[in-house]
Amino acid sequence: MKLVKRFRSPVEPRSFGSGLIVGCFLVSMTFVMLSRNDISMDHLSILNCLPSSSSSSGDAAPMSSTVEEDRSIRLSGRTKQIEASFINPPDGKEEEGIRSTCESKSSDCKTENDTEVLNGPSTGDFNESDGGAPKRKPMCDFSDFRLNICDMEGDIRITGKNLSSVMLVTSSDHTGSGDRNESWQIRPYPRKYDSSAMAKVRALNLTSQRPDQEAPECSVNHTVPGILFSTGGHCGNCFHDFADVLVPLFQTAGPFHGQVQFIITNQRGWWMHKYRPYLRKLSSYDVIDYDNDERVHCFDHVVVGLRAERDLMIDPSRAPRGHSIMDFVKLTRSAYSLARERSWAAGGPPGTKPRLLFIARGGTRRFVNLEEVVGMAREVGYEVVAAEPDFFDVTRFAHVVNSCDVMVGVHGAGLTNFLFLPTDAIVVQVVPLGKLDWIATNFYGDPAMGMKLRYLQYDISVEESTLTELYPRDHRVFQDPESIHKEGWFRLGDVYLKQQNVRLNVNRFRPVLEKALQLLHERN
Repeated sequence: MKLVKRFRSPVEPRSFGSGLIVGCFLVSMTFVMLSRNDISMDHLSILNCLPSSSSSSGDAAPMSSTVEEDRSIRLSGRTKQIEASFINPPDGKEEEGIRSTCESKSSDCKTENDTEVLNGPSTGDFNESDGGAPKRKPMCDFSDFRLNICDMEGDIRITGKNLSSVMLVTSSDHTGSGDRNESWQIRPYPRKYDSSAMAKVRALNLTSQRPDQEAPECSVNHTVPGILFSTGGHCGNCFHDFADVLVPLFQTAGPFHGQVQFIITNQRGWWMHKYRPYLRKLSSYDVIDYDNDERVHCFDHVVVGLRAERDLMIDPSRAPRGHSIMDFVKLTRSAYSLARERSWAAGGPPGTKPRLLFIARGGTRRFVNLEEVVGMAREVGYEVVAAEPDFFDVTRFAHVVNSCDVMVGVHGAGLTNFLFLPTDAIVVQVVPLGKLDWIATNFYGDPAMGMKLRYLQYDISVEESTLTELYPRDHRVFQDPESIHKEGWFRLGDVYLKQQNVRLNVNRFRPVLEKALQLLHERN
């Protein structure tokens, strides 16, 4: 507009010439921008053609800001968005809500985990003559929204009880590794966006030590790799035991075929006893109690943290040996000596019926008319079992589940026991009120199908919820569940997960069990 005003007013020849030069420059820049396909919004920001990201104080980002730094800001927003919901976002959805979170509250986009890089790789870790290509990878990778992980090779010394440190002693050979200067802090539990879980995980300090610095002497030299992880966080909840530790541990330890040493922090005796069959299948060595072992353990290769993707699912394309969740299911059957690999099929011994298991819950989200529902299921044609998961005796309940062909349960951790079912069995998830469909599908529906089970979902009606005994029908609990969601996970959980039980309408639910029976008869 200034150029236009100047062209409309009388100008001296010198002023006109200057304006013409500026105008030509702007036209040229416009042509360059429109003709370059590789110019991104990040490039425009750096060129000052768009406003740069602002800090929490409102100051503009410095001109030296790089595309990588901008990308890390968006990643922080991504973890913040997920932390607010406490659930893994579906593919392609996390970016939508994240930008608005960062733009409206830029200071909130930085999470506690963003400060865990105490001193990352220095510029000495890059070879400028090769265009900045790294000579070696950093000790740790904090780029994943779900987890931080450190995979190290070399002279590694681990001290637990008093120092809580993992040290990589660098060499002074021609590789230049002695120049490494890194320090990190990590909580080795794969749910870093969940602050309530991470508060219950011990923080570990990882450092690189120069050859001329004193390092602790080795008490024990190990000839196999080590994996250091935590059983803190939400462990003790069946879903999190598997989603946060056992499945990720399988992903991380599987490629070593038992030749790996587990070092566990936040260790609890009852948890170790409960899942000892898995630990023995994945490692041939006794577990090291990191928090109570005063010795210095030395390794050539250590992984701190566990690899994971979606809850109760494994992406074979990302797994080191192409493992899938079905490989974990096979490990489970072997660990607990589960005999049945396939579900009931028509044409078996005369008089046999498919077995149906109702997951009985002693606390919230229980079937308040279970006896009535069991009677209806028997009428449909099932042999019916109703049982509550045993908190300590996994083996006993695993055999109960494996003997069944259909499992019915209200949304909750107890459904995790479907991994003990035989292939082609059917999972029926009863979803309470509260617009919980997305959570139900992603936590249990998709994983069940990934384990080659068949999945049916039953959404209860208002009349089948005991919330009608607590709130009037015109209350927003019924009329506007999304308003409850907006108050946060804990409010949502209190209303729809803690206060709610289920009184199934047997006539409305009957067709679901009939459909399941039909699917069993159709199996070849």
